[in-house]
Amino acid sequence: MAEDEPVTAPDQFREGHPKLWRGLAVVSALSLLVMVVGNHEGHVEDLFLIVGAVIILALLAWDAVQRRYGVKR
Repeated sequence: MAEDEPVTAPDQFREGHPKLWRGLAVVSALSLLVMVVGNHEGHVEDLFLIVGAVIILALLAWDAVQRRYGVKR
């Protein structure tokens, strides 16, 4: 029965849509930065929003470097 099964590489079974998730990450980072402009007086919230957006963008940059050098797809 093994001769009937197609030969596939393990990376063909990756689930999800990577471009969609990267796009949603960019939208999330931008929405965090848009929330900095708001109706609040303290700046602690601004710090958390900016740090969150920077973390998301840093992870996207790390992902781009890994894809560039063939570590990830």
